[in-house]
Amino acid sequence: MAATFSLIGTIEPFLHCNLKRGDSIYCEANAMVMMESNLELKGKLQGGIMQSLMRRFANDESLFQQEIEAVHGEGDCLLAPTLDGDMQIIEVGAAQYTLSDGAFVAAQRDVQINANIQRNLGGAVFGDTGGFMVMQTQGHGQVVVSGFGSLFEIEVTPDKDVIIDNGHVVCWDSRLDYRLSVSTSKKKGFMGNIINSVTSGEGMVLNFSGHGKVIICSRNRDSYQGWIQSILGSSSGGRGGNSSFLDQIL
Repeated sequence: MAATFSLIGTIEPFLHCNLKRGDSIYCEANAMVMMESNLELKGKLQGGIMQSLMRRFANDESLFQQEIEAVHGEGDCLLAPTLDGDMQIIEVGAAQYTLSDGAFVAAQRDVQINANIQRNLGGAVFGDTGGFMVMQTQGHGQVVVSGFGSLFEIEVTPDKDVIIDNGHVVCWDSRLDYRLSVSTSKKKGFMGNIINSVTSGEGMVLNFSGHGKVIICSRNRDSYQGWIQSILGSSSGGRGGNSSFLDQIL
């Protein structure tokens, strides 16, 4: 029987996991908050050295992920993501998902998170989706993702494309087609779209089409970081002495 995931709390919840003897899960580095003594935690090169290096290149993950195993009997643990925000438990198998940078929290042992070359090189050049590589699920079971702020699930259908600000996308059904642009306008040329993007503050957007789910978050991490930097920069006389600290916490 696989480990079971559940969320505890309504605002910035914990991820609760119950493991039977011999069961295991893996999670992002530093995700473990509490675990009972029947469980053991160790660092592991999930998927081997090559996949670990590719995941690090794809979205700057730690080379070693945490593995929690019920070695001495049944036990419970609590996990939490690095950034403030909500989490969602996703069933993978019939549908697989592509994850944005920093979205992965934990997964059952029969689910793999692999780094793959993007099929959409436009997204690779401009998007916040792992550069030329993206993180994609494989296998059957549950994976847990997190986003900055609240999470919301959108259903994309063949008769209804959906346009989402790039910084708010957490993950999406890998069967969906997507393309990235600098504007939602369909009438302007390339330069016109760039000018419209700059003047409207719209930024980069992803246009999803096909059939599947997209999970979005209410807050944009980069915009939030920029806002804090502007506040701290003005309060310190514009010296910008806090930027390295902000880069570490955000």
